[in-house]
Amino acid sequence: MWKKNILEDLKGELLEYETVEEFLADIRKDFGGGNKESIKVVELKRLEQRSKTMKEFVQKFRRTARGSGYKGRLLVEEFKRGMNEAIKWKLIEAKHQSSSIEQWYDWIIALNRNWRESKREKERLRERRDNRIPATRQNNNETQ
Repeated sequence: MWKKNILEDLKGELLEYETVEEFLADIRKDFGGGNKESIKVVELKRLEQRSKTMKEFVQKFRRTARGSGYKGRLLVEEFKRGMNEAIKWKLIEAKHQSSSIEQWYDWIIALNRNWRESKREKERLRERRDNRIPATRQNNNETQ
């Protein structure tokens, strides 16, 4: 019955949630808090990097993972699942293998920083190349 009421309220725009945390807080209020660990697991499974930098994502992931009961390999897999595809492919190519989540945090932040710098450098080179006038056109312009 609760689910039906919530869905009707959402469809009728009588109820709105800005974040998953707001929705979970409402569930806690309605059902007396529930199992905190289960709620943390749901939050962790919904967490995605999207437009966040890797450093921001790591901070959010750390905060969300605390109290989830996830450790070791399972925690690392959830971390990888939430990252953007481009950086995930860089990870696969690099074949980083560590079981320590702290090592993963440090390593992926450095990898992401290098990847972003590489993208910026490629863009600078492309702009420089596009702004150059070919020598033959430049010589023709000088003689006219």
